[in-house]
Amino acid sequence: MGVAATKPESDTMDPLDDLGPVDWLVVEFPSENFGDGTLAPILADYVDRGLIRILDMMFLQKDADGGLEFAELEDVGDGPLQALRGAETELAMVLSEQDVLDLAVTIEPGHSGALLVWENVWAAPFGAAVRHAGGELVASGRIPVQALLAALEADAEEGD
Repeated sequence: MGVAATKPESDTMDPLDDLGPVDWLVVEFPSENFGDGTLAPILADYVDRGLIRILDMMFLQKDADGGLEFAELEDVGDGPLQALRGAETELAMVLSEQDVLDLAVTIEPGHSGALLVWENVWAAPFGAAVRHAGGELVASGRIPVQALLAALEADAEEGD
């Protein structure tokens, strides 16, 4: 038996009321080629399926001396990142130049990276329901996959 969530109807509802949680990340690649676009089709699929909405994306490159260049999707031309062209219209540009510069320090010289800000569209109905019920998010976190794998491995070793 399923229960369908319903949204209260109101002419005074703020369109941002249905905004899902927003996350950001920086991924680094050990060369200046942004991982050859390997992640682009996966992100495009998430957008196409309505799981996420890309709010901002920047590509960062550091030369061997640490000199930084950054570009938006429209600046990187054709190639392996082409799969993200469909998401381009969704970009909201929420990052300032200073945000990008502050996060660029995480990229090692001679490496490239991508900075991504996205809305978790799949979680928006839950978030709206929490807000309508008078609730608020008071804590949140993320467990890195590497930490989870290490914990699972340690548990397995204890069982031996």
